[in-house]
Amino acid sequence: MKDLELRLISELMKNSRRSDRELAKVLSTSQPTVSRLIKKLEEQGYIKEYTMIPDFGKLGFELMAVTTYKLKAISDEKLEELHKAARELDKQERRPHLLVMDGFGLGKDLIVISFHKTYSEYASYMRSVKEAAGSGMKAYMNLADTESFLIDWKYKNHYQPLTFSRIATHLQTMENERKE
Repeated sequence: MKDLELRLISELMKNSRRSDRELAKVLSTSQPTVSRLIKKLEEQGYIKEYTMIPDFGKLGFELMAVTTYKLKAISDEKLEELHKAARELDKQERRPHLLVMDGFGLGKDLIVISFHKTYSEYASYMRSVKEAAGSGMKAYMNLADTESFLIDWKYKNHYQPLTFSRIATHLQTMENERKE
């Protein structure tokens, strides 16, 4: 990835509402160059979407849950079946997911980040996950090995709130160090 492309992505991560003209000024390049680069980065999949990060507490969400699951040893084909079943379930009953991804660590291989207005809503959500696993998904999931970490949005002394600005600054710092 070229330096200008990385700097552009970093600037968009900090504030995606800026115009191409404003971005061009910050990046010391022309507006048509910025417009062309944005289109190219979108087409190549570097830019997936433009969004903002709200104050989730003010929107009525009391909790964010980071829940990890252990899946049973299954083939890639069976894993795709699990994903398909989960997508179908999500269509039937919209779930408050921010992220659902396979991965590894802590003896787990699936992580779900979800938002909940109350603790009782979170508990109900977890019961519905267990019920779903009790039906068609039981062949894939080991629910005895499920853990959640809850973040209370009302707590005002969080060290570093959710933001992409720090990642953008880190990307720029890494690129500057690489050049030196």
